[in-house]
Amino acid sequence: MSVQRRNNVQVQGKGPATVFFAHGFGCDQNMWRLMAPTYAGRFRTVLFDLVGSGNSDLAAYDRTRYDSLHGYAHDVCEIVDEFAEGPSIFVGHSVSAMIGMLADIAKPGRFAAQVMVGPSPCYINDGDYVGGFERKDIDGLLEALESNYLGWASNMAPAIMGAPEQPALGMELTNSFCRTDPEIAKQFARVTFLSDNRADLHKLDTPTLILQCSDDIIAPRAVGEYLQRTLPKATLAIIENQGHCPHLSAPGASADAIDAFLARQGY
Repeated sequence: MSVQRRNNVQVQGKGPATVFFAHGFGCDQNMWRLMAPTYAGRFRTVLFDLVGSGNSDLAAYDRTRYDSLHGYAHDVCEIVDEFAEGPSIFVGHSVSAMIGMLADIAKPGRFAAQVMVGPSPCYINDGDYVGGFERKDIDGLLEALESNYLGWASNMAPAIMGAPEQPALGMELTNSFCRTDPEIAKQFARVTFLSDNRADLHKLDTPTLILQCSDDIIAPRAVGEYLQRTLPKATLAIIENQGHCPHLSAPGASADAIDAFLARQGY
């Protein structure tokens, strides 16, 4: 099976570097539609769906391979090897920020920059570390998702999106969640919300932008500040926005922060 078919890879634009856009849990590459076209005017851009999401090849889904974020990171390495021209810049939303980090660690020197949108290396509070959730909260979330996925999606998606003045975005995220195969979504949710990549952070030697919203129920500001302190080459940019998907609810402010970071890297 080709990588392009497996991950529904779409390539546009030309430029001095290749920008890879990776979506978060319950989403697909369409979530980048408000930002990716502007980058296609200056860069080669690559959009793709994680296996199990969007229009990826569901026949490629393997429960063992994707029982950790490393399986997705391996896919990213294959996508970058096949489609990169020039330096590679990885833009990952939510869980894909950690997937991009793991791919970078696996391929030292392969990435010129990492952009993490709403990242979290660990969602569960642990001693002095503030992840935003107690373990019982995550267990309850996963139990609700397991027992009634569509109901969970309808309740959670608008809260995750935020942007109360743009209710259509909450509905869009709900519909995206509901299009995902429930069994795949359940496994990906466990892999996502129980992941802990804090021990990997010191291994990422690539310049990294942490892009966070001022009000995000999934990745609170304390997580961004922790990442800024812990990643070797990190810059933190906070934009005034409510929700976990600023590439949809605040695409202009998000692009401004990313552009400023890329300019400092010489792009």
